Amino acid sequence: MKTFTRVRKPHATHPAQEPRNATRPADTSPEQRRAAMARRIEVSDLDIYYGDFLAVRQVSMEIKANEVTALIGPSGCGKSTFLRSLNRMHEVIPGARVEGRIVMDGQDLYAPHVDPVAVRRQVGMVFQRPNPFPTMSIYENVLAGMRLNARRLSKSDADAIVERSLRGANLWEEVKHRLDKPGAGLSGGQQQRLCIARAIAVEPAVLLMDEPCSALDPISTAAIEDLIQELKTDYTIVIVTHNMHQAARVSQETAFFNLEGVGLPGQLVEMSSTKKIFSNPDNAATEAYVSGRFG
Repeated sequence: MKTFTRVRKPHATHPAQEPRNATRPADTSPEQRRAAMARRIEVSDLDIYYGDFLAVRQVSMEIKANEVTALIGPSGCGKSTFLRSLNRMHEVIPGARVEGRIVMDGQDLYAPHVDPVAVRRQVGMVFQRPNPFPTMSIYENVLAGMRLNARRLSKSDADAIVERSLRGANLWEEVKHRLDKPGAGLSGGQQQRLCIARAIAVEPAVLLMDEPCSALDPISTAAIEDLIQELKTDYTIVIVTHNMHQAARVSQETAFFNLEGVGLPGQLVEMSSTKKIFSNPDNAATEAYVSGRFG
């Protein structure tokens, strides 16, 4: 089988069965590669627990491929908890569990045979605060996920992955002459783009972003928002944000979460196109939230 320089995972591969060295034919078009990479996610009747506490109740939604879906709502309504359930990151907390289904291209991500580590390779995560590994160079930060997955790389392959990932995060031109310098020495906005480069280096299908701009200045925020618009060509993106203007700018679909009451679970109130949510929502609570009357 012929190979091309930008390796993609096969469309039919499920997270539990992901081969380490998947390749694609050299004559595959960019459009076909993008279509094969991004994933659609269907969530059905999802309940999320921490021990006996029901944190988020009965969420059902479709997350479309090659689009940005924004999750909005007041603090404590379960947005980040739901986001972390999409790649099983919430499981790092003892006692956390889900009931219901999260299906990505026909594969239940919580099926007994599915390896959560493989899920996280396909569904990457960018956190609220930039978290480059402080003792690693920019170069090694980008490759950290590959090393964690025990990928053995030649120097030429590693160089290609670093350049591709940094270009994908719009950071290459700013750091290409100092790849051996610590990642923690970059500015806040650059650090966040470095974390995005690290996430896309392992070539996931989906990118989850948990308030990725909340710790950044307006100029860095604009750079990240521009990057999100570019990345949606290759990835399915889900972003949690408290910034209503940001949700309106970057997303095509918006889901509004709210609390049922004090001490009660969060729930999905309404999901629709971003234009509809911000101009003519169906639910009165959604309208009150996006207009700033609460939250």
